[in-house]
Amino acid sequence: MKENMFDVLMYLFENYMDETDAEPDRESLRTELVEAGFADTEVNKALAWLDGLVDLRLDPALANRPGRALRVFSPEECERLGVAARGFLIFLEQAGVLDSQTRELVLDRLMALDGGELDLDQLKWVVLMVLFNQPGREAEFAWIEDLVFDQGAGSLH
Repeated sequence: MKENMFDVLMYLFENYMDETDAEPDRESLRTELVEAGFADTEVNKALAWLDGLVDLRLDPALANRPGRALRVFSPEECERLGVAARGFLIFLEQAGVLDSQTRELVLDRLMALDGGELDLDQLKWVVLMVLFNQPGREAEFAWIEDLVFDQGAGSLH
């Protein structure tokens, strides 16, 4: 049996990313996930995590505001995110893939995941899920998607 909420999120993202129905029937989805081998508690946690992501969707008019602020990671964030993960987040912001608001969304969703230290692959998947949920971020999403699926590092223009 698959036991990790993150595995449920990855399964949902990989299997429902291209769905045109924005709000699939929750009970059908829950049943399918349990039949796929996921524990009911992990399915509930994953669906709550996705609800949190939708609740945090940014207003495109507020995104990419000029100005830079220094981000200091909290002790809890440092404990969950290793040096490589924190460095990658900073890189994504400096490269223009994330702005300060989407970075905060990513951090919020990372901290909402179960478990201990998060690895770089988990971080990339969360960034992908957050960008997928943000209107107007299609180019950034495509760049991260290439990176996650090992199709090359790509470049931003």
